[in-house]
Amino acid sequence: MKPIKISIIGAGSGCFSLGMIKDICLNKNLQGSTISFMDIDQSRLDAVHMLCTRYADELGVKLTLEKTTDRRESLKGADFVVTTALAASHDKLKDGYRIALKHGFRFPGSYHILYDEAFWVNFYQLKLMESIVQDMLEICPDAWHLMVMNPVVAGTTYLLRKYPKLKMVGLCHGYAEVNGLAEGLGVDKETMHYEMAGVNHFVWLTSLFGNGECKLDELMEKAKGSDDPRQKTFRDMGVHPIGDTAGWTGALWPWWNNMQDSSIDYWKDDLNDFDHGWDSYFNYVHKAAEDIKVQAFDKSVKLTELYPPEATDEFIVTLIESIACDIPRQFIVNILNTHNYVPGIPTDFQVEVPAICSKRGVQGLPTRGLPKPLILHTIRDRVVPVEMELEAYEKGDKELLLQVILMDRWCTSREQATAFLDEILALPYHEEMRKHYK
Repeated sequence: MKPIKISIIGAGSGCFSLGMIKDICLNKNLQGSTISFMDIDQSRLDAVHMLCTRYADELGVKLTLEKTTDRRESLKGADFVVTTALAASHDKLKDGYRIALKHGFRFPGSYHILYDEAFWVNFYQLKLMESIVQDMLEICPDAWHLMVMNPVVAGTTYLLRKYPKLKMVGLCHGYAEVNGLAEGLGVDKETMHYEMAGVNHFVWLTSLFGNGECKLDELMEKAKGSDDPRQKTFRDMGVHPIGDTAGWTGALWPWWNNMQDSSIDYWKDDLNDFDHGWDSYFNYVHKAAEDIKVQAFDKSVKLTELYPPEATDEFIVTLIESIACDIPRQFIVNILNTHNYVPGIPTDFQVEVPAICSKRGVQGLPTRGLPKPLILHTIRDRVVPVEMELEAYEKGDKELLLQVILMDRWCTSREQATAFLDEILALPYHEEMRKHYK
């Protein structure tokens, strides 16, 4: 196979980039490839490049590893572009959280306020996504865009509507929870078959087979009597929430769980401080980045002992191999619902569904769909707010952005929403956003 070039935009995320290099090193079909690490943070970029170079050298795998702070340079000759960048820092996300809590919003929160799809982060992410795509269509128009950066639901919907010639899928690792569910049932994940359907961060396991037997009923039996809000949701809906769908990180859907102290107490036991649960994640990411800066340049450390050469749970590299080497495989991906893969969701809106990926591209598969009440909840709680946010973004309309906040379940008045939005926009680093939303 002709060697390929993979451009990683936002490669300063050390754990992510190292995970990709590990998977590439373990994939014989991709050895000899060129990997271009691109990031605007020179110190992180240098550390990641050194770390990954040493790792490949320790395994004796031939790769060409490049680094640059120039995105357009990284895109030259790329066959695949993996985007994992965060345009607005975690500190800016937390600043908004504090303002939201001050104005009466609370955890568990909405997807657009107390979550990592907060509207004041999405603004910068959507601008970055679009600028990357515009560069790709000019510099490497045949390359595949594998978008890992959030918001996947809004980004996939917006970009694939606006740029129909773009070859792109949104990717999220939340699907991998099915592996743990299967293991708990004694099902070998290599032989299991399952189906998921929904929209990103609101996706549901609709079937699970192992050893030729349906395992969803067995999973339901195990859920009986559980105090876990996720298991309660499973019992109510008849399909199992996956990933962030009904967890504390994903707004703890459904909303009636948010109103029950028992549900909130359940998560407090796990997180110690529920209102600042995200802090544990932010602190982990920061520490991992600092550790990598040290490890990358410490020649006394054997990296393959610190990070054993074992495949990660991510399927990005396997997906690249399937397309580049024409090895058809099934993956869970985020695409537009063009062929009614999930009945009831608008056909020009993002869905998360199984797809066959190969040299022919990404071919979504029809699913059995979701129960009608759940489809209606999906439209109300995910589709409508995202559509409102995209309309506000495209028109630069502050009133429409206010409507996104007014849709939140913790919003009790227009005055509350207006005060919250005005304080967010007044933050000194939001000048661009203030000018955009007139």
